[in-house]
Amino acid sequence: MEPNYAESTASTPTGPAPVERGKSYSRPYFGHRHTPKTIIGGTIGNIMEWYDFALYGFFAPVLSGLFFPSDSHLGSLIATFGVFAVGFFMRPLGGVVFGYIGDRYGRAKVLRLSIITMGLATFLLGALPTTHQIGFWAAVLLIAVRLLQGLSVGGEFSGSVTYMVETSPLHKRGLSGSWANFGSLVGTLVGSGLAAGVSTLLPSDLLHAWGWRIPFLLGGVFGGAAYLYVRKLGGTPHMAHHEKQHADDSPLHEALTQNRRETILAIIFASGYGVAFYIPLVYLPTFASEIGSVSDGTALTINSIGIALAMPIIPLCGWLSDHVIRRRSLLILAFLAMAAAGGVLVGFAAGGWVNLIICQFLLALLIAIPLGSAPAMLVELFPVRDRLTGYSLAYNLGLGVAGGTAPMIATWLISFTGFDAAPGAYLALAALVSAGALWFMQDRSREPLR
Repeated sequence: MEPNYAESTASTPTGPAPVERGKSYSRPYFGHRHTPKTIIGGTIGNIMEWYDFALYGFFAPVLSGLFFPSDSHLGSLIATFGVFAVGFFMRPLGGVVFGYIGDRYGRAKVLRLSIITMGLATFLLGALPTTHQIGFWAAVLLIAVRLLQGLSVGGEFSGSVTYMVETSPLHKRGLSGSWANFGSLVGTLVGSGLAAGVSTLLPSDLLHAWGWRIPFLLGGVFGGAAYLYVRKLGGTPHMAHHEKQHADDSPLHEALTQNRRETILAIIFASGYGVAFYIPLVYLPTFASEIGSVSDGTALTINSIGIALAMPIIPLCGWLSDHVIRRRSLLILAFLAMAAAGGVLVGFAAGGWVNLIICQFLLALLIAIPLGSAPAMLVELFPVRDRLTGYSLAYNLGLGVAGGTAPMIATWLISFTGFDAAPGAYLALAALVSAGALWFMQDRSREPLR
């Protein structure tokens, strides 16, 4: 069990002290342990997890020929992105498993277990034999590794966000939660940059022979380093109080009954949010190289620069949601802007590298707004007794079904309609869905955590 930080704080026999509305509170209602170590610990796991998880999307054109050879290159690519989606289908299960562990035994345990799982899975992916070497079983092993990666990501992201928000004072919750997505983009950027470097420096035959393995094998090394840091992290004050008061509660049952409305709205929001993230930042480089006239290396380099431009906007938007504009209002405006921009610009990206730069950079800046302000808002939806389970289940179910299938559906839409701009219409629809879900959510950004 995590150490008890609640004993030095005021509470009633049945829970935390009552809170008067209308006042400004600078800290959660039963104490906090907000230190640089907790923020770094929550961020470093996401750097490693998303470096590992996003690599598959960046190397999709290479992996498609190695594991799913086909007479139709587009068909081979659809199969590859299908396996990309398989990892996301495991995320809800990972969310339930790790959510239960986090709600019953502590948030820090989730961070440690998920990092070990992801590091091992990514190292194994880099060591897999190809279809040319063992035939059909290569694809089976690839799917198994992606399932393991999906299980891990299902616990890591929501676990780290919950950990950082719970250890933060009220006026820093948005900023603290934003560091999880900042870490995700750092990991995605490192993965994109390394993929671009390997693709650019190595001839095509060497890249397909062994070069693609290097970034995946390094992921296992990064995982070991991340674990060494997070293994000493302590618990959160909210969990310490909860462990004493609600040891026999079922967090999954609570999320699906008493907090059913919050769970459903979070699922709908996360569905559109996932599409809005994965089409610009993971699918677009492949779209530009396969449908347009941009080389793999150039597309990945532009993608890396776009991610780098978005990164400083993320904590800025987290801070804005704490001090300037309420989180819900900021998010609705961002998704409406993304619906307008995405519908116009995605098809435009196939016209060459200049077009890709315009599209990639604008969409990356827009998605940075919810990346900075959404994490804290989703944590604030749920009470402590089922916070990690409810958040993990909703976020990973929405992201797994819609976000994970976004590259595959976008590729299929082009094949089915013959219309290069079809992914843009899909992105616009998804952004509108998220904006609609936000409209019905409660904004608790100015209230203490429950």
